Amino acid sequence: MQAGPGVLSHQLKKWVIDGSRSIISAETPDEKVDEFEFEMNEVYCIDVVMSTGDGKTKETELRNTVFKRAPDSSYGLKTQKARQFLHEVNKRFPALPFTLRAIEDEQVARVGVSEAKRHELLDEYPVLKEKPEEFVAQFKFTVCLLPGGTKKITGLDLGKLKDQCATKLSVEDADLKKLLASSANPKNKKKPAAKKEGEEKEEEKK
Repeated sequence: MQAGPGVLSHQLKKWVIDGSRSIISAETPDEKVDEFEFEMNEVYCIDVVMSTGDGKTKETELRNTVFKRAPDSSYGLKTQKARQFLHEVNKRFPALPFTLRAIEDEQVARVGVSEAKRHELLDEYPVLKEKPEEFVAQFKFTVCLLPGGTKKITGLDLGKLKDQCATKLSVEDADLKKLLASSANPKNKKKPAAKKEGEEKEEEKK
């Protein structure tokens, strides 16, 4: 299995699933991200994509059905159905992605999405594909950077899938190996119960 190049993991904020801080799986001449330092109480969505092929995907001919409102774009749409579509999107899905199946009127969705795309009012989530006969696996999980350590709050336990995801590559850096071996969901150690006043006096007598 090979990790997909150019896959981004994003910082999460309230109503924002793709924050300005991002982690790239592998930089290319065309895809790079700015360096930054992690800070306490940040939240990230970690995206792991693996493929039996070369990991390079391309868009398919399949119609896109998942979109997100582009918050910085505005335009007065001409047709009534397009305006009705955008009104519903702004009301029900102002910040997070949505599928066209969620739009109540199918004809309104079909007309509205076409005009909204033309005027760049929507961000698209295209359907991608690998080479024929290759397999692709994707895993996502959410982590919080807390004072007590990094805590994984959503997603599968990838440790149980290690035997099913073989790779010819390996990590050689000792510090990175130690980091990868550490838990992403540390258990809090229970503090010893406070002793009662009578018990403390009894110990002092001994």
